[in-house]
Amino acid sequence: MYYDLPDLRLVAAIADSGSLTRAAARVHLAPSSASHRLTQLEAALGVPLFARHHRGLTPTLAGESLLRHARQVFAQLEQMHADLAPYASGLNSQVTVFANTNAINCFLPEDLGDFLREHPRIRVSLEEQPSPAIIQAVAAGQVEIGVVAAERGPGSLDSQPYRRDRLALVVPAGHPLAARQVVNFAEVLDQPFVCLHAGSAIHTFMMNAAAQLGGSLDVRIQVRSFNAICRMVAAGVGIGLLPHSSIVAVDGLKTVKIADDWAPRDLQLCVRSRAALSPAAAALFDHLADKGRQALTTGV
Repeated sequence: MYYDLPDLRLVAAIADSGSLTRAAARVHLAPSSASHRLTQLEAALGVPLFARHHRGLTPTLAGESLLRHARQVFAQLEQMHADLAPYASGLNSQVTVFANTNAINCFLPEDLGDFLREHPRIRVSLEEQPSPAIIQAVAAGQVEIGVVAAERGPGSLDSQPYRRDRLALVVPAGHPLAARQVVNFAEVLDQPFVCLHAGSAIHTFMMNAAAQLGGSLDVRIQVRSFNAICRMVAAGVGIGLLPHSSIVAVDGLKTVKIADDWAPRDLQLCVRSRAALSPAAAALFDHLADKGRQALTTGV
C-alpha cells in the first residue's frame, strides 16, 4: 500500500476542520481534487475514513486510526527537519550519548554545557537508559559514548572513571528508619516508596533489585525529578532511594546508608574504542574524562 503525504495531510486537515472544503483550502487543493483524493484513498484501503453528515465530516474508527499514525509521521518528519537544519547552518557533527538517570540529573548538565560552549558547531544527542542497555548499545555500535553505573564494569569496552556516587535511602525525619545509620535494602521492601517515573533508569534498577530479593516495591507515587522525591519523602508520602549527589537539603528529611553491594554507583564513561571515535566524539569523551579526573581528585 502506497501512502501519499498530501493524502495524509488532507485527512488530518479534514479531521481538524470537519469540512472537506475548508480542508482543501488548508492544503492548497481544489475541493474537487480533495474529494477525488479522499475517495481514491478510501477505495484503496477498502474502508470509509469519514462519516458524511449534514454538519460535515467526522472520522470513523478507521479514520481515527489512520489519523493517529499520520500525526506520528508528521512529527517524525518535523524531527528529521529539526535534526538536519543545523547542518545547513554549518554544524560540523553530532555525538550520541546514552547515560543513566544519575549522570543526566547530577553531572552531565554542567559538563556538557562547558563542552558545547567550547564547541558551538557540535550537537549532542543525549538519551536516558539503564546501564545494562547502555553497555549493550555501545558494544553494538549504536551509540558512541555511554555513561554507566555498572557493578562489574563495562566489560570489554574502553572506559574511564567519571564520578563517584552512592545510592542512599531518604526517609521522613520521624520515620523509625531515621534512627538507623545503615540498612539493607531487603529490610525496606515492605515500605511505601516515592520513585521516579516508570521507564527511568533508576526506576528499572530498583525494580530489578527488589525482584532479585524475591520481592517487589510498593510504589505509592511516581514523580519526575529527584527534587520532587525529596520533597515528597519529607512530607511523609513514603521513602525513597536515590543517588547521594542528588539529595536535596529539605527540612524533615533524613539520609540512611544502604549496605548492599550495589549501593556504590561509581559512574564510568565507556566507548567501543577511544581510537575509533569520530573527532567530535573523541573531543567530548576526553572532555568528560578530564572533568571526571578533576572531580575525583578534588572530591567535588
